[in-house]
Amino acid sequence: MVQRARRAVVFTGAGISTECGIPDFRSPCGFWTRYKPIEYSAFLASEDTRLEAWRRFLMIRDTIAKAEPGPSHKAVARLMDMGHVSTVITQNIDGLHAAAGIPAERIIEIHGNGTYARCLACGQRHEIDWVRGVIDETGRAPVCSACGGIVKSATISFGQAMPEQQMADARAATLDADLFLSIGSSLQVFPAAGLPVLASHNRTPLVILNREETGLDGLARLVIHAEAGPVLGAVMARLAPG
Repeated sequence: MVQRARRAVVFTGAGISTECGIPDFRSPCGFWTRYKPIEYSAFLASEDTRLEAWRRFLMIRDTIAKAEPGPSHKAVARLMDMGHVSTVITQNIDGLHAAAGIPAERIIEIHGNGTYARCLACGQRHEIDWVRGVIDETGRAPVCSACGGIVKSATISFGQAMPEQQMADARAATLDADLFLSIGSSLQVFPAAGLPVLASHNRTPLVILNREETGLDGLARLVIHAEAGPVLGAVMARLAPG
């Protein structure tokens, strides 16, 4: 199916990045099994909670910062170069699709990006190293250097509204797709998991590649339960031998 596609959407979850050393947050050994997620409302309400949220985020960030694009990221980038994939929609916050060479305008990050921070009041961008420096120097949660507002990683937290523009762009790309390929996502988190449902209802062929079963397997034209890297490697070997 991939070889015939010209406007495929690739939808990615944590499973595409585990091969890069980034843990799956929801697995039995994942981050959320060790730490209860901090709700967005709690982050806003208390500086102590913001400081704890940043402490946890910096632990995650240390892992993300060391990671490099894996075989799956590179395969998706190559499929885009070959004209088969038009858009990547990702639930991941690691920035590895961009690091693999996919242009930013063709990546829709529906859960945000963990490589930088923003002021919730004025939108000013702040680098993570700056945030770390403020915490190390003052022992307090950072505030915006421009307006004094609350600074938060540019990710979507539990209880935080999804980004309207990114979700609108993701729906538009899904409706325009001639193939919807979900890679490494458990398809449990909504509204993100509604995108493959939308593709199926639009009669777009849906392919699911994931290690475990998903609740949407019954909607798919093809389901492959396996690690993403080897499967995509085999696909690329057939499409571009040698």
